Amino acid sequence: MGALHVSAAGTAYPGYPVPAPTIATTAGGPMTSHTVDPFHPATPAGAYDDLLARVLPEAREQRTWQPADGPLPALFVSHGAPPTLDDPQWLDDLYTWGRSIPKPRGIVVVSAHWEDAPVAVTGSTAGTPLYYDFGGFHPRYYALRYPTPDAADLTRRITGTLSSGTPVHQFTDRGLDHGAFIPLMAMYPAADVPVVQLSMPSLDPQALLALGERLRGLREEGILVIGSGFMTHSFAAMRNPALAGHTEAFDAWAADALARGDLDALTDYRAKAPGAQVSHPTADHFVPLLLTAGAATNPATATTAINRIWYGNSIRSLQIS
Repeated sequence: MGALHVSAAGTAYPGYPVPAPTIATTAGGPMTSHTVDPFHPATPAGAYDDLLARVLPEAREQRTWQPADGPLPALFVSHGAPPTLDDPQWLDDLYTWGRSIPKPRGIVVVSAHWEDAPVAVTGSTAGTPLYYDFGGFHPRYYALRYPTPDAADLTRRITGTLSSGTPVHQFTDRGLDHGAFIPLMAMYPAADVPVVQLSMPSLDPQALLALGERLRGLREEGILVIGSGFMTHSFAAMRNPALAGHTEAFDAWAADALARGDLDALTDYRAKAPGAQVSHPTADHFVPLLLTAGAATNPATATTAINRIWYGNSIRSLQIS
């Protein structure tokens, strides 16, 4: 996100409001020159450069998934935007998470930033240009590359899975948007895994749950299914720290509902979750969690991989078997 984001479907999303000029705090890790102000870093994407310099050789050598490993988990990632690339702890957490499971044979990701019906998929050619769906940031962020391998075989597998009774539109020139490429740049920095992004057919929680269920079998083939959103997505809480109680209550409620495997509560979060109106004034960043839950075998197995508050919002990210 930035000053303005316009999705392929033409929906405008307001960008990150710049908080008051205070020193950012990062729980659990020291601050660096890259993270004193993640909205105006001294070195744009400098923390990401540091990560690459440190981990790229071992990332290339990560063991690839084998059938004996069993199904990969389904993931829900709170993805952030360009400021993620200036937060060394966030990047380290994402990289460590990616290392904790075998390197997937392919990745299918549904991002909060692409709603298009019927379901559509991104271009599959190696090195398809990224879709820089944010504005108002330093030019460096628009020069970033994440040149993933050819994904034609993965695209055919996904469209074959979904095409029974449902048309699937394939774009040739639409690349990954920031809800996909920002977290993957840290999780799989070698850019050596084929990636396909699917659009959300709607923002209806049941529709995302059903889409996830249809993708569930791909996990048994070493394909990682990711829902990319934000556990709470409140610009109001970013501007006004007094609202943090709403996002904290929502985050705790969602974690508890998952622990109980209560998908009915999660799909009816507008009525049942405390702080829902503040935490998610729009549905786009929450419903990818339903995609992840649908792709999982047992939602009650959810474990938290990342758990922090960032400018009043929860960046809780989850792994579900």
